[in-house]
Amino acid sequence: MGYYDQDHQNRYKGQKGNKGGYFLASLVGIILGAILVVVAVPKLADYDVLPYTVEPDEKLQDEAAGDNNNARTQNVSVDVTTDVTKAVDKAGDAVVSITNIQTAGFWSNEGNGSAGQPAGTGSGVIYKKEGNTAFIVTNHHVVEGAQELEVSLEDGTKLPARLVGSDIWTDLAVLEVEGKEIKTVAEFGDSDTLKPGEPVIAIGNPLGQFSGSVTQGIISGLERAIPVDIDQNGTVDWQAEVLQTDAAINPGNSGGALVNISGQLIGINSMKIAESAVEGIGLAIPINYARPVIDDLEKFGEVKRPYMGVQLASVNEIPGYYQQEALKLPKDVKSGVAITSVEPNSPAAQAGLKEMDVIVEMDGQEIKDIIELRQHLYTKKSVGDQMKIKIYRDGKTQEVTMKLSGETF
Repeated sequence: MGYYDQDHQNRYKGQKGNKGGYFLASLVGIILGAILVVVAVPKLADYDVLPYTVEPDEKLQDEAAGDNNNARTQNVSVDVTTDVTKAVDKAGDAVVSITNIQTAGFWSNEGNGSAGQPAGTGSGVIYKKEGNTAFIVTNHHVVEGAQELEVSLEDGTKLPARLVGSDIWTDLAVLEVEGKEIKTVAEFGDSDTLKPGEPVIAIGNPLGQFSGSVTQGIISGLERAIPVDIDQNGTVDWQAEVLQTDAAINPGNSGGALVNISGQLIGINSMKIAESAVEGIGLAIPINYARPVIDDLEKFGEVKRPYMGVQLASVNEIPGYYQQEALKLPKDVKSGVAITSVEPNSPAAQAGLKEMDVIVEMDGQEIKDIIELRQHLYTKKSVGDQMKIKIYRDGKTQEVTMKLSGETF
């Protein structure tokens, strides 16, 4: 009995002591927990991890924003009006397509039922409307040999055209069509004021199938002299004075418009140097040079040029032996134009010129060959003008004065 009681008391005391330790430990735990809460909660708030403050994933936001932007872009109308588009709007409808038809009528002469066949296509520019008639300028080579001509307007309307006049020397021609459907006429500009580097626009019908095509470039050069073989015999007959541009000009563009940034017509596209090693060289007839030709073609059907009444040969193409023996030229005279025949009652005959005379000057300007003679006669003189001519005759110089008439040369 006594042992049991003592042992029981000792265990009771131990249990009592443990209860005190448990209480102390719990109290410390509660205090530490409270401290952790106080310290940790503000930190968690700093990192935006409190309830209901979580933001969407940034990548998802970007993708959603991109989708919204794409949707908005598809619905936005962009205004792309520029000086170039304004110029094209102003002049574009005045540029037409021209079809050269070589077989007249619907049925051919062979009676095989074939229609007239297009021999070529080009472009033209409506420059005038008078009453119920509209006038179109194009290139001579676009309409050359045509038995029928057809003009296609920008809206697709097709009109028969009549050739008013054509000039092989300047490569210009004038057509007329019924003007009822014509609403836009080109405005002439001033090609004498053009500057290298000035922006220009070519409008035409390249390859005969891309009507209303627009190409842009600059003026690359002014007063370019390009040799032209008029009769295709391998000899240069003429020097065409043209504008050079890098605006793309392709077959079918011939006769189309070269316009400035104001939409004014400053040139008629005429030729393209089409060599494999050459790129970006397009040529156009300056409008100031073309206008007098256009006026003559419209009024007379031809260009009224001064007429001399002579047959000519360039001295530099005559063998040296004949220069000395037949023409009797001094040894130091290597250029000029020899007269090979004189028409009776012509201006040359009336001025006293003779066969074997050699022209070396006109109005004080040196004349080296036939091309320079034609350039002076055609571009600087008019019908009825007086012209002073310096010649060599039998080895001596003389001067004569000629009054130019208007016969065809």
